[in-house]
Amino acid sequence: MKVNLAALKILLTIVILIPTLNLKVYGQDDDSFEEKEQQPIRSKTFSTGLYIGSYFPNKYTASLYDGYGFDFDGNRNIFENSWMYQKIINQYGGGFGQPDIISEELGVPPEDWSFTESDMPVNMRYKTSVAVGFAGRYSVDAKNAVVLNATAAIVTAAGNFTITTRPPSGSTQINNSIRTFEIRGKEQRLLMQAGYQRLLGEGESFNAFIEGGLHATLAKFDESEIQINDLRINLYESYYDPNGGYSFFTGSKPVGLGFGAFTGLGVNIRTTGKWMLQLLYNAQLENVRIGYNPKIKISQSAGLRAYYLLSKNN
Repeated sequence: MKVNLAALKILLTIVILIPTLNLKVYGQDDDSFEEKEQQPIRSKTFSTGLYIGSYFPNKYTASLYDGYGFDFDGNRNIFENSWMYQKIINQYGGGFGQPDIISEELGVPPEDWSFTESDMPVNMRYKTSVAVGFAGRYSVDAKNAVVLNATAAIVTAAGNFTITTRPPSGSTQINNSIRTFEIRGKEQRLLMQAGYQRLLGEGESFNAFIEGGLHATLAKFDESEIQINDLRINLYESYYDPNGGYSFFTGSKPVGLGFGAFTGLGVNIRTTGKWMLQLLYNAQLENVRIGYNPKIKISQSAGLRAYYLLSKNN
């Protein structure tokens, strides 16, 4: 597991600085303190709130956005049937007697450029995503609670592919030119967690905590596109030549639900009102069940939960 050092550093800094904030909690005068000492252990409570943070998906399924695409059975296409081949060679590259728009974007004659399987993307990576969602917490006593979380994120994959151009006839240039362009993909994810949380220490306003439980990821392939200079091409867009010379219909957009587990740690902050804040770091064993050969891999997240007390049962 490659731990995100930036997220850990931020969390540790907050833990160190929190005691200096000197926040007020529950009541500071002597009468309220004596009354508080006479009360029983904190009653059961239910809180709900929001989560916002950063999501660091593992790179394993980013290769699904490498331009090969899927057939109608959800299997990976071979190069000749790939979405990129169909778009670059056939639809925009002069296939079946159509205009060669690719050569116009590259500024070379139609016969002086080529796109082969060696030009396909091999370096797809996910970018860090913003995650927002719902957080629920049922406190069974002063230290232990059940947590329910649902978080949504739009995950973006990015990489590069190449097109090779040859020197025009009569040119003094000797070597071919390899030009690099961007490919992007988007994926919708819903992260759901049900687990147990334990507050540590005896502090009234600040506590460290640990948590863990079951994790589920609902993932859906959203879109994929490439950019060749000013030409943007939607790889998933179907195409039909009205003259009957060419037609291209994309396959399925994979969607799947996978199960795993999560664990986390953080800092719990109680305020004078009904609000409670939690700064946390989570590691998830995720099974993203889209595409081919799904596997359980580790992803990470870090963020802020804000809980509001809804009920108290004495």
